[in-house]
Amino acid sequence: MALISSSSIAPISNSISSRASPSQELSFGSGLFSVLRVSPSNPTARNRRWVVRTPAAVDPKRTDSVVPAAASSASAAAEVESETAAAEKEKENEDYEKLARDLDGASPLEIMDRALEKFGGDIAIAFSGAEDVALIEYARLTGRPFRVFSLDTGRLNPETYRFFDAVEKHYDIRIEYMFPDSVEVQALVRSKGLFSFYEDGHQECCRVRKVRPLRRALKGLRAWITGQRKDQSPGTRAHVPVIQVDPVFEGLDGGAGSLVKWNPVANVEGRDIWNFLLTMNVPINSLHSQGYISIGCEPCTRPVLPGQHEREGRWWWEDAKAKECGLHKGNIQQQQESSVLNSNGSPSGTTTHEDIFDTQDIVSLSRPGVENLLRLDDRREPWLVVLYAPWCQFCQAMEGSYVELAAKLADSGVKVGKFRADREQKSFAERDLQLGSFPTILFFPKHASKPIKYPSEKRDLDSLLAFVNALR
Repeated sequence: MALISSSSIAPISNSISSRASPSQELSFGSGLFSVLRVSPSNPTARNRRWVVRTPAAVDPKRTDSVVPAAASSASAAAEVESETAAAEKEKENEDYEKLARDLDGASPLEIMDRALEKFGGDIAIAFSGAEDVALIEYARLTGRPFRVFSLDTGRLNPETYRFFDAVEKHYDIRIEYMFPDSVEVQALVRSKGLFSFYEDGHQECCRVRKVRPLRRALKGLRAWITGQRKDQSPGTRAHVPVIQVDPVFEGLDGGAGSLVKWNPVANVEGRDIWNFLLTMNVPINSLHSQGYISIGCEPCTRPVLPGQHEREGRWWWEDAKAKECGLHKGNIQQQQESSVLNSNGSPSGTTTHEDIFDTQDIVSLSRPGVENLLRLDDRREPWLVVLYAPWCQFCQAMEGSYVELAAKLADSGVKVGKFRADREQKSFAERDLQLGSFPTILFFPKHASKPIKYPSEKRDLDSLLAFVNALR
């Protein structure tokens, strides 16, 4: 992978500077479409120049990080570990917390402008090839130079690669691509195959193809900009601030607190992002028109159905409450499985959820009851059982169709049941009941011991009934 030199950044600066006419007078507001004032009377603002200094030292064995636009001089002394430095770092972190509170109600454009103003060439936009193209449009509207990088995992959809090309041409920029280490990819594929993530989870593959390349990229920056939104993922992004000291990755200076993470659209809802994109007439990934909302690697991404959450299209075979690839690992709420549980077994700090699927047509099974179903080779009647958690929004969403299905099957000879498979029962359900994510639906045939897992994300009445009728 080629090292990005300072000369590769200059065209970006020139192309963007040319978009802001000296005669334009635009002003900030509080909405999504607020823009920046570029005053003709301010020659300093019009003629802002960005200088990229060559890093003092570059590791000759690896030159694939995103190149920092500023580095300490060759004569700089070694970093001094002292109480004073620690106090300054703590004070800086406190300042970012205050800045996050101050900008919490600001428009994405204002947040973007503050980020680019503060960090200049030491900050870059992380672009995934989806609706986060909005970040690039906001950066363009500030009139400031900006940089964009992206992770090419080698497993993206063809439509995403074409989208990258369209974005580069539309904004007259060059995206700084980061690639996984070929030796690591080769070792993973040779030892576990091309699709091991379907069997043992996506984290290992994402670590090789995404997390480690990102780590290398961020080591050349002091800040980065992401498209995270609070409404994107249940359980993991609900408390994303607009600015934070990155809790996971390190920046150019090294050590904890050396990297700042900006999330300009944290408080913006998905529909407002789309209104913005359509209004500004920017390029859009053609996968969106095919039902894709959240877009990642081709084997791990699929379209979602109307009414499904956008993250249900990612790693659909896994727990719906923790769908992160590792790039934003600091968001994951560990309370679900590792924190102290309150008296009703729900995670601490969460609200109490009433039980669901509560009807006389649905039998509530205990663990011994489910174990008995597993042992039987010859049942008197077949069973349909849903493995669920009452806090899961996807389980809640299918409650109506499952209850109606149970009513229809009441006199058909098919028993309908439910088994709460979270908390202390989760490991058992994962091991013996094929639980991958909630809800999981199993059909226990009359003359077979092994249950059959419902393979579809379509949980409407007709789809569930067709599944039962095909097997009973």
